[in-house]
Amino acid sequence: MQRCPWCEGFELYRHYHDTEWGVPLRDDRALFELINLEGAQAGLSWSTVLKKRETYRTAFDQFDPEKIAHYDAHKVAELLANPGIVRNRLKVAATISNAQAYLALQASGQSFSQFVWQFVDGQPLQHQRRSLSEVPAQTPQSDAMSKALRKAGFKFVGSTICYAFMQASGMVNDHLVSCHRHAPLSA
Repeated sequence: MQRCPWCEGFELYRHYHDTEWGVPLRDDRALFELINLEGAQAGLSWSTVLKKRETYRTAFDQFDPEKIAHYDAHKVAELLANPGIVRNRLKVAATISNAQAYLALQASGQSFSQFVWQFVDGQPLQHQRRSLSEVPAQTPQSDAMSKALRKAGFKFVGSTICYAFMQASGMVNDHLVSCHRHAPLSA
């Protein structure tokens, strides 16, 4: 079975590639989790965060924005002492800010899913990439998403992070055409 070459190396990565990466995701809470995990990954490999994902879910109350928005200094200290997550003060603070921005977006009457999917007009962009060298780090759509998210109060949402988020959440199909996942996600 042929896969995108980036996912080879260990079973957790292959499983993620085969079952999650590039599958259109429209659940607000799952998208909120993903944007925060992509931000936590900044400067690291995705495999690092993927290995820590279950601990992240526990540490951040299953990514419940209502709870995270009210984290206090005691909770931040607890998170920064947790070896099962990326213990970066700015990234932890960003998750709290992101929860507050998420709730403000909801209060304005727009779901997070609607907000992020607008950058691809609500439908996955279907690419026909033949090699990893053809996959960009950012695009005009990820630039626009990054700018809009920052304006809405989100942190750790640069264009490169947004493009990785778009790939992971299925807003773009960046599976290589030779990959067994490309055709099913193009349908």
